[in-house]
Amino acid sequence: MEKFTKLTGVAAAMPLVNIDTDMIIPKQFLKTIKRNGLGKNLFAEMRYDDDGNDREDFVLNQPAYRKAEILVAGDNFGCGSSREHAPWALLDFGIRCVISTSFADIFYNNCFKNGILPIRVSPEELEKLMDDADRGSNATLSVDLETQEIKGPDGGTISFELEAFRKHCLLNGLDDIGLTLEKKDKVDSFEEKQKLSQPWLQS
Repeated sequence: MEKFTKLTGVAAAMPLVNIDTDMIIPKQFLKTIKRNGLGKNLFAEMRYDDDGNDREDFVLNQPAYRKAEILVAGDNFGCGSSREHAPWALLDFGIRCVISTSFADIFYNNCFKNGILPIRVSPEELEKLMDDADRGSNATLSVDLETQEIKGPDGGTISFELEAFRKHCLLNGLDDIGLTLEKKDKVDSFEEKQKLSQPWLQS
C-alpha cells in the first residue's frame, strides 16, 4: 500500500449529505475484484448522462477539478452497503483524502486499508473548507498527516484528530497484509518450532 505522509492537491467540493457507496461506485461495476480501472466509473450516475456523456455541472467534470486529489463532502459520507470497491474507485481516480464531518464506519475502516486518509472536522471547519474548494484552480489544500494539519490556500490551518494506530499504518503504508509481514520473523520462528515439536502436522 502506498504511504500517506503529505498531500498538496486540488480539493473538490461535494456538499451533499449521505453520499452512499452506490453513488460512489454503482452496483453494476462491482463485478471485478481488481483495484484498478474503477476510477472512470466513480460517481457514474452523477457524472454521466444516459448516453455516457459528461455532465458539465458535475464537479469532477469541470476542468479545474478533473485531477482533484482531495474531496470535501457533506455529512455521513460512505454510508449504505459495504463495498470495498468504493475506496478502490476513489483511489483509482486519484482521490487520496476525503474530508467530512462524519463517515459510515465500514467505509471509514476500508479507507485506511487502501491508503486513503478520511478526516473528520467540525461543521464550521467543513464550511470553511467547502469555501476553499470552491476556488476552482486555486482550490489547493495541503494535508500533513505527521502534524495532523490541513492548510488552506489563504494560509489558515485546521488540526484534526486521528487514532495513533491508523496514523502509523498510513505513514508506513501498512494494510492488513503489511501488518502481518511486520511480524514475519516471529511467524517463521513459530513455524520452525512447530515442525520440530509436531512433525505430524506437516504435509
